[in-house]
Amino acid sequence: MFGLVSVAWNALAAILFVLLPRKIGEPIGQFVAMAGFRYIVAVMKACRVIECDLSALDALRDAGPMVIAPNHPSLLDVVLITSRLPHVVCIAKPGIWSNIFLGGGARLAGYIRNDSPIRLVKQAAGQVRAGSHLLIFPEGTRTADGPVGDLRGGFALVAKVAGVPVQTVLIDSNSPFLRKGWPIFRKPDGPVTYRVRLGRRFEIGQDIRVLVGDLGRYYGRELAGEKRFPLGSAD
Repeated sequence: MFGLVSVAWNALAAILFVLLPRKIGEPIGQFVAMAGFRYIVAVMKACRVIECDLSALDALRDAGPMVIAPNHPSLLDVVLITSRLPHVVCIAKPGIWSNIFLGGGARLAGYIRNDSPIRLVKQAAGQVRAGSHLLIFPEGTRTADGPVGDLRGGFALVAKVAGVPVQTVLIDSNSPFLRKGWPIFRKPDGPVTYRVRLGRRFEIGQDIRVLVGDLGRYYGRELAGEKRFPLGSAD
């Protein structure tokens, strides 16, 4: 279902990317990404694939420009977070641009390629200054071992250049489903539960390395131990 929806939208998005000016096309692309991912989440919940509580993210919908920095336990993280926020810009691998499922939508929404560090920082800071939320995973890839992997400094550099804070987001799950190394077609046991919590908001100081170290230790404390939680009537 995800593939069918994505192919249909990306064909249209590729056309809109050519026809629409950026200031009109990007908000449309970002809103459709939110709506499409919210639909996918609703289908997964209805099929009992996942249970999730994402309601904490709603507090960011009308917040000012910022870098949103979650931990990265699963391939679903982008889907879960973007499904609640209408003005998100993501960092994407260059291969996404030629992907029939994702390329057109990524272009239209103003997502940023990570093939050139200097250009990435410049474009990302520009998107944030224009009012978008930048979604970037400080680990750079999905967590392999432990509660959180080693952090890279790109997120902090973007925040410093743009002059915005870093909002940490904590993703808890009861399963390693779609974690790094999980076979894509391997089914999990029972519904996988996710809960998203808003963490501390970090202001940028002079030394980026200090921020990276502080945020790494913060994640280690907050995510230590396996998280299991009842969701019941969770949103």
